[in-house]
Amino acid sequence: MSKTIAAIKIEQKKLGLDDDTYRAKLHILTGKTSTTEMTEAERQKVLVSLRGNTPRPAPVRLDGRDGKHRLSGKYLPKMRALWIACYNLGVIDDRRDSALEAFAMGRQLPNISDMRFVHKASDGASVLEALKDMLARAGVVWADHKPCEPYEQSHGYKIARAQWAILTPQGSNEFWPVVADIVNEAASYRNLTDAEWINVMNFLGTMVRRQKKGPAR
Repeated sequence: MSKTIAAIKIEQKKLGLDDDTYRAKLHILTGKTSTTEMTEAERQKVLVSLRGNTPRPAPVRLDGRDGKHRLSGKYLPKMRALWIACYNLGVIDDRRDSALEAFAMGRQLPNISDMRFVHKASDGASVLEALKDMLARAGVVWADHKPCEPYEQSHGYKIARAQWAILTPQGSNEFWPVVADIVNEAASYRNLTDAEWINVMNFLGTMVRRQKKGPAR
């Protein structure tokens, strides 16, 4: 299944469309009642309609690097991952490394002039814990309940669950079918790699940011 189908399912849930109403809308738009029978162009037509004709944002890099401001440092990969998670939860508006550096140097480590000089564990932990606190306030539950499945210990899973709660505030049991669609796996697939969770978080992040900004005027 395509990522477009996953996006359509999310929009259906957000709009509160029951199955009959949803399939009637599909038929009106494409003459078909199932997204699996549609061409990709037809699915995109449905998705645009469900989103109220809001144009999709232009593709951007989601790894934080902007090609102009290159950072390095022992703790940068972990900091960047949490910073991008903040972006995908709508906590921050600027995903770039330059914004991360401004946050870290200006608020957490005012006595250090460059990320390359963050070598002490206490300095790195200061920034990492601040970022984790921001994510916790956005709904990420870091603690593991006991017992738990291995995938439930993944940061990617915890962040994606927080994103899903934002997208479906009334609750929904479609989390795993949507995740499976995004990574093109069976609905029973659970052992996602870190790279697959990144794809899921980036995909859901686009929807979270759009929802928080509200409908286009």
